Amino acid sequence: MFDSRLRPMIDPALQALATRLQIWGMTANALTLLGMVIGILSGALVAYEHYLAGLVLVLINRLLDGLDGALARRAGPTDFGGYLDIVADFVFYVSVPLGFGLADPENLLPALALVASFTLTGISFLAFAAIASKRGLETRAHGPKSFFYSTGIAEGAETILVFVLMCIWPVWFAVLAYFFAGLCFLTVIQRSILARLTFRAPADRA
Repeated sequence: MFDSRLRPMIDPALQALATRLQIWGMTANALTLLGMVIGILSGALVAYEHYLAGLVLVLINRLLDGLDGALARRAGPTDFGGYLDIVADFVFYVSVPLGFGLADPENLLPALALVASFTLTGISFLAFAAIASKRGLETRAHGPKSFFYSTGIAEGAETILVFVLMCIWPVWFAVLAYFFAGLCFLTVIQRSILARLTFRAPADRA
């Protein structure tokens, strides 16, 4: 919900860092893979109840996720890079709730609910993107992307905020997980309504 509003504020700093990384020979795909590994490690630290250390890696993961896109735009984005980026994002999104589920058996059910909600939002997001691409639709609300990014109630910024709160107050994990899972399910409904309105006409008349 807030991603498109935050992007103009953070893009200049990311572009400056991306320029330096490009000079050093770093590639966008390497950053994506590094971020994915760090995302998995963040979940592992949470599983062992090292919540603040996990929080640090959560923030590093998100920084790298922003930097790989900025670097890709400088070097020239590729379709494989876009594919790798979305896969790495969902590896991270699953790793953190899984870590909380492993840390405490009482967290297992809310962790599963949260992962299920992420699965549904991911499916709705990618299905919308695939059909939008088929119809030649474009949007710049989230900056230049490899495929169509449909705006939703629960997006990246909201997810990171919830992960940060979970790491700071792990005792509230279940409440936060159920609350955010609800927002994700609402996002699926919202995106489904948008899909109905956007894709109602046959493709050859859209």
